[in-house]
Parts: sequence; C-alpha cells; structure tokens
Amino acid sequence: MAAQPYFEWAARLFDPAKIFARPEALRDLRVLDLGTIFLGPTTTTYLAEYGAEVIKVEIPGVGDTIRALGPTYHWNMSLIGLSEPKNKYFCGLDVRKPRGAEIFTRLVARADVLVENFRAGTLERWGLGYRQLREVNPRLIYSAHNGFGQWGDYGTGRPSYDAIAQGESGMAAISGFPSRPPLKSGGYIGDYLGAVAGASTILAALHHRMRTGEGQFIEIAQVEALIRMLDWTWVYHGLTGRYRLRYGNADVGIVPSDIVEMTDGFVAISAPTDQAFAGLARAMKQPDLAQDPRYRTQLARAKDENREALLKAIRDWARGLTTADLVALGDRHGFAAARVASGKDHCADAHLETRRTLWRHDDPIYGRFPLYGPPAKLSATPGRVKWTIKPIGADNDFVFRGLLGLAPGEIRTLESEGIIGRWADKPGQKPPDGWSGEGKAL
Repeated sequence: MAAQPYFEWAARLFDPAKIFARPEALRDLRVLDLGTIFLGPTTTTYLAEYGAEVIKVEIPGVGDTIRALGPTYHWNMSLIGLSEPKNKYFCGLDVRKPRGAEIFTRLVARADVLVENFRAGTLERWGLGYRQLREVNPRLIYSAHNGFGQWGDYGTGRPSYDAIAQGESGMAAISGFPSRPPLKSGGYIGDYLGAVAGASTILAALHHRMRTGEGQFIEIAQVEALIRMLDWTWVYHGLTGRYRLRYGNADVGIVPSDIVEMTDGFVAISAPTDQAFAGLARAMKQPDLAQDPRYRTQLARAKDENREALLKAIRDWARGLTTADLVALGDRHGFAAARVASGKDHCADAHLETRRTLWRHDDPIYGRFPLYGPPAKLSATPGRVKWTIKPIGADNDFVFRGLLGLAPGEIRTLESEGIIGRWADKPGQKPPDGWSGEGKAL
C-alpha cells in the first residue's frame, strides 16, 4: 500500500474538526491567575488554551486593567480585553483584606500553579508571597513576573509595561532606521515574550515536581526576557567594542534580507544562503550577480558598501512587480518571499482559518468575532478556544461553592463585607446589556 502523501497525512493528523473530540494536554492542572494586563495573564492564557483550569482572581468592582484599555468597546467590554483572557474562570475576591487572603490561601492549597505580576514584594506584604504560601502548599509552583526582577539594583518596586521593557532591554535601540529615533514594536513583544518564558518555565518546574515532589519559586524579569531576543548584540559588542546600529528593515547578518516596495504593497524577502541568493539573481534576470565578487559569498554581501548596493538593486527591480509576482518568483527560484500582511488580510485568509490560527469564535457571552487560536498545534491534545473574558465574578459560584464548599449564607456574608463580589456598573466590568448568565460558569 502506497504511503499517504505527507501534506495530506499531516492535515488529517491535525484535523481541526476533531479538536473538541480530543483530550486537553493540561486538563488536570489548576492555575491561579493574579496577573494584570498582559504579562501575567497571557502566561496563564497559554496554559488555559491547552486545558489548564485557570481561575482568574480579581478585586470586586475593580478588576484587571485590561478590561478598560483601548478606545473601542463591544457589548460593554474593551476589544483589548476580549482578545486575550481565554478559557478562564473569573471570580471576584479582595485578596488585600485578611479574610479575602485567607480564602485565597484555601484556593492555593488546592492549586498547582500561581502566577502574579505585581510589583516585587506586593503579595508578600499581603501575606500571600511565596514564603507564606509554600507553607500551605509545598508543591506550589509560584511564578512572579515584573519588569526588573524580585532582587537586584534596578529598584525592584519600579513599575514596568511593554514600552518600558522594549526601551530598557535595548530592543528599541536596534529597531528603526539610522537617521531616526529608536523604534518600539507595534505589538506588545515584551509582554508576550515574558509570557512565553513564564509558561515554558512553569512546565519545566512541573516536570521537576513530577520527579521530586518539590514546588519552587519562578521569577521572570520582563526586561531580561526581551533581552533574550537581542541575538548577537552582546557578543558583537564584547568581541569588537562596537555597538550595533539601526538598519531599518535590512538585516546585516543575512544579506539580502529586506522589505521591498511593490506596485501594490510590500514584500519581505530573504536569501540567507549562497544558493538562495543565486535563485534571487535568476529571478531578477541578473544571474551574474551570484558570481560577482562583491556578492558571491554571504561574508562579501554583508560588507556595508556591498549590502547597500545590492539592496538598492533589489528595491529598484521589485518596484515594477506585484506582491503576487514576487512571492511566486521566490517559490520558483528558491528564496523566501512573503507579503507584508495586515489584520484585514489575515481575517480573510483561508489558510489561517483552516489551521485554526484564525479562530471564528462564537462566544457564549459576547457573540461572534475573530480570535487568535493557540500558537502551536498538538496532534493528540490540541489547544482550543472555549470562551474569552467574562464579567468580574461570573464564576463565583463555581469557585466558592464548587471548589471551596462555602455555604450560601457564608457567601452572602462575605459579599456584604466586600470580600467576595462581582462587577461595578461601568464598561469593561459589567456584562452585556440583557445578559442572563449571572452566577453561571459558562
């Protein structure tokens, strides 16, 4: 029997139609989320997308700042808030108050992981730091994220957000064009890379716990996580004494690599090997370029004067082509080429939708809208999107009655004392008008 063609086999193996029929990789993992905005909460979102039971704990009537970010709202929720916190259970508990901290400690006793991104030492002052909670649950994985670390000389109480991390890490200094100021990325790369570091190290700590039974304290400095993206910057300075400059869209390590303007848009191209560059030269109908001493090798092409001359020739040639022309030439001649796509392009991209990277989400509260699906595909235990953000305290019954066994009368007393609660009557916190799911874990 002939082997099934590879791409057909892979498509069947990862069949999106079977996602919800397959188990979740982290289905037995319970995570407490005390994060805010992106850094901490995105860490737990990555885990929730693969099946972890994530309980998002918010202060009643206050909530996560992400709920109020951005200029645009949909059904009383900010679009930034809708985009990120997936598959979590939302409870309102004021952990700043002693009784709230005591209830939270009971949750910790039943949890595997806690994630927080307050300023260093904040939870310690509330009696909820790692030193206190490991006495309650020695197996706890406690992951603390902030800008500059839990210790060191940079002022560990300093606030940090993505823009701060991009600046302090040095990423902005090497981004942009030579004659212009440093450039911040349009996406929250400091937050997201810090979250990837958080999720991956949590899994590493869980593996250690599986072998030893030991929990541990993880601390992630957002700035340092982003430093890890600086590739050869430090080696370059350490061995040459020089500083890496800004080169716009060109890459001084891979030549040619650039974003070039077409008749109908822009295309990113890259030819990192001599063979790929020879293919690009053929596509340009200038095959002799591959034998030109200035361009024959990557080392020769990387010299400043040679790189600039070559990139100018490529840009001049590309201006007469369409994006589709250049992408097709890359496929035909063996160099990499891809359009510079927009969000509008992505939301109409059948390839992304087929792979469930573009997720047409039917949310039980907020209706239908596009979302990013889980970033990696697992064949046996695929990630998925079940729901997105909910109003503050939407899952209070699930958490306080279902998990902790609090009696209805006790819950009412705690509500009257402001320990347990829900949303305030303002956008970002309250549910859509007419929502009837109060108290129900959807």
